Amino acid sequence: MKKIILIIGAVFFLVNCTDELSSVVDFTKVENPTLSEDSVVGQPNSSIIWLDGLKRNMAFVYNELLMLSEIGSDNYVNTQTFFSQFMDNLDLQPADPDLRDATKEIARLREMAIFGLEKVGPGDSEYTTETEAEYNYFLGLSYMYAGMYFPALPQEPLGPAIPARQNYLDAIAAIDIAIGLNPGQTRYLMAKSRINYYLGNKAEAVAAANAALAIDGSFDNVVNFDADAPLGVPNGTDPSNVFESALFERATFDDLQPLPTLDFLDPKYSFLSPNEDSPVHYLKAEEALLILAEANLSDNNVSAARENLTDLLALIDTREVRSIDDSIEGRSEVDPGGRPDSTNVVVNGRPNLVLDRQNGNVSIPSVSGTSLTADDIASLNADDAGLELLYRTRQEVFIAEGLRFVDMGLKLIIDENEVLLNDNISESDLGAAILLPSFISSVANDLDAITYNAETGVATTVIDVTEILVENKTSDFVLPFH
Repeated sequence: MKKIILIIGAVFFLVNCTDELSSVVDFTKVENPTLSEDSVVGQPNSSIIWLDGLKRNMAFVYNELLMLSEIGSDNYVNTQTFFSQFMDNLDLQPADPDLRDATKEIARLREMAIFGLEKVGPGDSEYTTETEAEYNYFLGLSYMYAGMYFPALPQEPLGPAIPARQNYLDAIAAIDIAIGLNPGQTRYLMAKSRINYYLGNKAEAVAAANAALAIDGSFDNVVNFDADAPLGVPNGTDPSNVFESALFERATFDDLQPLPTLDFLDPKYSFLSPNEDSPVHYLKAEEALLILAEANLSDNNVSAARENLTDLLALIDTREVRSIDDSIEGRSEVDPGGRPDSTNVVVNGRPNLVLDRQNGNVSIPSVSGTSLTADDIASLNADDAGLELLYRTRQEVFIAEGLRFVDMGLKLIIDENEVLLNDNISESDLGAAILLPSFISSVANDLDAITYNAETGVATTVIDVTEILVENKTSDFVLPFH
C-alpha cells in the first residue's frame, strides 16, 4: 500500500509540473571526466587503487554495524546520545536511518568487490592473483556481514532478499576462491572459520581455525580509521572511528556506558594520534582459540578446551594495554552516583571489574581483555557453567567488535527505503519482518539494566544474558555447536 501511495504521489507531482522540470532533473547530460568509468577501468595499477578503496570502505561498514550491534546487545547502554536512538531495547524501526546506512555500506562493499572482479581487475595490465584474491575476500565479507546481521538481504540492486544461510554459503564460496588464489592468509581462513561456526559446521570451523593458527598463532587483522575526519566523514583517507568518538572523545557526556561487568574493558578505543584513530581488531587469533574451545567442550574434551583457553590467556597477555587518562569521564551521566565508578564496587558478587577513573590513568586492553583466570580454566567442565564461562569470555574478548549481538541470536531488519523501492521485497518478507529469539525479546527492556547502591558499593545486573543464552543452547538462534 505504501508503495502505491508513493508512486501516485510521484506521478501527481510530475503531472503538475511544467516542462521546465526536464532541465532540472535531466542528469544524463552532466559529465565529470574525473569520475567516469574510463578514468578507472583500463588504467595501469587501477586494481591496486580500487583495492585501497575496498579497504577504506570496511571502515564505513564497521562504523555502521558496530554502533547498531553494540548498543543492541547487552554490552552498552545508550543513555543520551544522538547515535542510534532505537537499538537499546531492540526497537527495530524500518525508518531508522542507521539501518539504512548499514545495509547501504554492506551493499557498497559487495558492489565494489564485484566491479573489481568484473571490470577493474581484468582491465589492468598490472592485475595480480593476489589482488584478485582480495576482491573475492571482500566479496565474501559482504555476504558474511549480510548473514551475520540480517535474516535476509539482497545480493544485487533491487533484488530479492537472500536468506542468511545462503549469504553465508556464498561467502564461503567467495573466500574459498580467495584461498585458492592466495593461500596462507590468516584473515581468509578466520573468516571461513567464523562463517562455519555460525552455520554450526563444527568440523569445518575447527579445520579453518587450526589452519589459521598454524600460520600465525597471534594473528590480528584490523580496520583502519583516520582521526582527522569528523564522526566518520571522509577526509582524504579513511573515515574516523565513530565508536571511538562515542566511547572516548565525547567524554563528560557519559552517554554510552558499558555493562558494569565490562567496565574494566572500556573504552576499548581511545585517542591514538592527531592523524590516526584507533583501529578495530577483527578476525584475530583469539576467535580461533575460542571456537576450538567451544568445539572441544561440545565433544566433552575438557582437557583440550582447557588447553585452548590457557593458550588464549597467554595470547591476551601479549596484547597491547593502553594507559589513558579517562578522569573526565566520571561515570556520572545525568545522575551523579548513578553508575559504578570505584574499584571497591562488587558486580554480581565479583570484585575488580570496575575501575576508578579519578585516581590517575587507567589501563585498558586495546585488542583483547578478559576476567578469565587460570583457576577458572582449571575448574572448567563440559556443563552449563563451563559454557557460561566460555560465553562470558567471548563477550569480554569481543567487546566493541560487534560479535556479542550475533552471539545473542539477534538480527537487524531491512530498512524502509528498500521495502518501498524494491518490488521484490514486502514488509512481511524474511529480512523485513522482525525476527528475534523470544528468550531475548521478552527481556529486551532489561538487557542493560542494573541496580547500584553507591553506599554499599554493590552493583547487580537485572538479568544475566549469558545465563539465558546457555539455558536456551538447543535453540537454532544461539550456541551453534550445541
